Amino acid sequence: MMTFILKGLLRDRHRSLLPIIVIALGVLLTTLMYGWVRGVIGDMISTSAKLETGHVKIMTQDYADIANQIPNDFGIQGLSALTQQLSTEFNVEWVPRIRFGGLLDIPDDEGETRSQGPVFGMGIDLLSENSPEVSRFDLANVINQGRLPNAPGELIVASELMSNLGIQLGDTATFIGGTANGSMAIHNFIVVGSFHYGIQMLDRNMILADLGDVQYALDMENATGELLGYLPNNHYDAELAQRIKTQFQQQTRSDGFGSPLVMRLLTEQSSTGDYFALVDLYIGMIMGAMILFMSIVLWNFGLMSGLRRYGEIGVRLAMGESKTDIVRWLIYESIVIGIIGSAIGTAIGMSLCYWLQEVGFDISSMMQGSTIMMSNVMRAEVRPEGFIIGFIPGIASVVLGTALSAIGVYRRSTASLFKELEV
Repeated sequence: MMTFILKGLLRDRHRSLLPIIVIALGVLLTTLMYGWVRGVIGDMISTSAKLETGHVKIMTQDYADIANQIPNDFGIQGLSALTQQLSTEFNVEWVPRIRFGGLLDIPDDEGETRSQGPVFGMGIDLLSENSPEVSRFDLANVINQGRLPNAPGELIVASELMSNLGIQLGDTATFIGGTANGSMAIHNFIVVGSFHYGIQMLDRNMILADLGDVQYALDMENATGELLGYLPNNHYDAELAQRIKTQFQQQTRSDGFGSPLVMRLLTEQSSTGDYFALVDLYIGMIMGAMILFMSIVLWNFGLMSGLRRYGEIGVRLAMGESKTDIVRWLIYESIVIGIIGSAIGTAIGMSLCYWLQEVGFDISSMMQGSTIMMSNVMRAEVRPEGFIIGFIPGIASVVLGTALSAIGVYRRSTASLFKELEV
């Protein structure tokens, strides 16, 4: 049957060429938009997970209640014992981090303030051999001046902050802030490098120091503000993360000082869950719009093709076929047309997705002053389901369009269809 349908379509291209072109264009747009949305939202989620939320995050209850204020006085105590316990219970990589804010003061040769500005800082493991944080923050690639810290007391700063404050490599920078005990923190660092992420929120006023230095400066020895967990292969699995959280909550957890601990999933932090919902919403809207648009266009093609084929339909009725059999055959033809058009559209669409994944689209001019944790280069993402997703609107639209146009076969009387033989 398939061979017979293909021969019919090849011999009469008027009933297949234009529908295939329309379907290919619709599927191309569907797959391209799917890869684009997945890439952009996926980049935001991946960047947020690496730099801010982790796949899961453990905090004290008091810290979690006002986490946006970075209340390090409610940080986790007894860090080493807690990390060792969690590592034996869960197949998760646990990473302590301390977020902090304050002023960065740059003195002149006489020790007087030369420049000063507000900063957002993060204490991460920079000095351990083969530290996963160095690769997770992609520091080897984002350092654009100087080098990474390799000794205590060294600091790297955002390139824009370095320019704004007139900082030179080797300058002493004094951090002024508050300790976890509520007293004033004043700590000197040596600036050894600068970084540029291409993310406006980070490049404006961020500083990075080793976790040990930050613990010392903020009176947080063997303590941390947050304990981030990363699942195997650094891939977020929502079901696995939920099982870990459920297991974590099955018993009351507390830190070294007895403060209750809570766990938050990636989707429960920084509106990331809204991003996931946004992806599903956009994909549903794209597919629905394409199905509706292509169905209307193909309906018109089907009506024109049906008018031209009334003579053929009359012959088949005269040979004893029923109207239902004829409509069923038309739908079989439309499925074949849908598969061919979808395959062509998917091939072209995924090729464009791959190009956008490798090259990207620079939106740095639109990101000035933005606080979104998002790269300045937007990229699509080639995903396995992208090779299938386009077939849904491609086949559904042509079948729906054919079914709508086939109503005309039922509405015309058999005698009218026979009369078409006279033309």
